[in-house]
Amino acid sequence: MRRAGTILAILLAVACGGGGHEAPEAAGKADAAPDIPTPVQVATVASVDREDVVTGPGHTAALSQQKVRAPFAGTLVALTASDGDFLRHGQSVGAMVSRESEAALSGAREMVREARTDAQRADADRALALAEKNLVKKPLAASADGPVLSHAAASGDRVAEDQEILTIADASSIVFLVDVSQNDLARVRPGQAVRVELAGRPAAVSGRVHAVLPGANPADFSGSVRVDLPAAAEKLATGLFGTARVTVGRRSGVLVVPAAAVIRDDVRGTSQIAAVTNGHAHWMAVRASGSDGGQVEISGPGVTPGLMVIVSGMVGIKFLLASYD
Repeated sequence: MRRAGTILAILLAVACGGGGHEAPEAAGKADAAPDIPTPVQVATVASVDREDVVTGPGHTAALSQQKVRAPFAGTLVALTASDGDFLRHGQSVGAMVSRESEAALSGAREMVREARTDAQRADADRALALAEKNLVKKPLAASADGPVLSHAAASGDRVAEDQEILTIADASSIVFLVDVSQNDLARVRPGQAVRVELAGRPAAVSGRVHAVLPGANPADFSGSVRVDLPAAAEKLATGLFGTARVTVGRRSGVLVVPAAAVIRDDVRGTSQIAAVTNGHAHWMAVRASGSDGGQVEISGPGVTPGLMVIVSGMVGIKFLLASYD
């Protein structure tokens, strides 16, 4: 803003008093007292183009979950992926041995342990070599890019054919589901730009509204909106909480001031600014709306672009402008 931070010298114009009249002796003392300027900082009312934004809380979710399943009945001899690991499609996550192969190998090893004569040892060694040669061992691979959500088996477990081993959230299907007040749902449209601020991430993620989902939450009078995230956000975990800011429109010529310039009375529900006009500082009632980037939108009679307002030093006193730099 132009002239933001300018220092003004302000004189206290009204002395404190109960009924507005002073005794002559007190008045004489007041007249004799020198005027003491009060330094304050000022800024000017600016006219800006502002986005009209609808906000709401939400979380990341995967629309598609891929399963890694046992290709046959057998033993899970290795599992190298843990919950939360991000996997690439085709990446090795473990291995299985078929039930028949495991039984043959176990029998051959038992023959080796029980062999007593040279002939028995030779037969056992041949059986073990044949069992190892014919061992059916199947590597397991990730079925999609994405983080591991859960596992239903551990290394060493016996599993049935088609039994679930891992669940992977398909990274290409991770979206942000935001709860929007029902009063604002009618303003949300597919394709609108969205800025998603996620817990633990310093930078916001950009996205686009996909659709307003059917159904509503009667507990808090909100509806759910699906926000598609870019490919750059594919490594996001599911269940991350955050806030979405949906740009539903733009307005030109919006008058704003620094938030520090607006004094709010929460009891009366009113707002005012200390404006400087015609060489004097005075209180001016305004209507103040949402804050964005440290600036508050204001409106009201006499509020115009370039109007000088005080941003510090105005609380509880009335002023006359003495001089400024």
